[in-house]
Amino acid sequence: MLTHVHHINLLVRDLDSAISQYGALGVTEFLRGNLQGRGVKTARFRAGETWIVLIEPTDPEGVPGQYLAKHGEGLFLLSFGVDDVTAARDIVQENGSQVLNTSPRTGLEGWQVIDLDPDAFSGADLQLTEDPERSPEER
Repeated sequence: MLTHVHHINLLVRDLDSAISQYGALGVTEFLRGNLQGRGVKTARFRAGETWIVLIEPTDPEGVPGQYLAKHGEGLFLLSFGVDDVTAARDIVQENGSQVLNTSPRTGLEGWQVIDLDPDAFSGADLQLTEDPERSPEER
C-alpha cells in the first residue's frame, strides 16, 4: 500500500529565514505555494523522491498555526505516498485504525490527502498522499 515517503512537513515561524537556513544544505531552488484553506504559505524542495515542505502558518487559528503555537518549530507531519488514497483509507479503516477526514482534501499541486488519527499511530501525525503528477511507473 505505501510506496514511499511523499513529503515531510516542517513548521517554521518565518519562511524566508527558513529558506536561507536550508540553503546551508546546498538547496538552491524552492517552489513556493499557498494553501489559503489551511492558512499557510509554503516553500518546498526535493530530497531524492521526497518533498521537504517548509510551512509558515498565516492563520493562527488553523491546524498548522495551533500546532506551531503549542509545539514550536520543527517536524509537523510525515506523509506516505500511495497509489490510490481512497483505497488506502479503506485498508486503514478495515484494519481498525481511524482517519481524520474520510474524504480526501486537496493539498499542494493537487495532492489528495487523508490524515490519519495520531492516536492510532503512537501519537505520530501521519497522512496518506496520492500525487496525480506521479506516473504509474513511479508508483
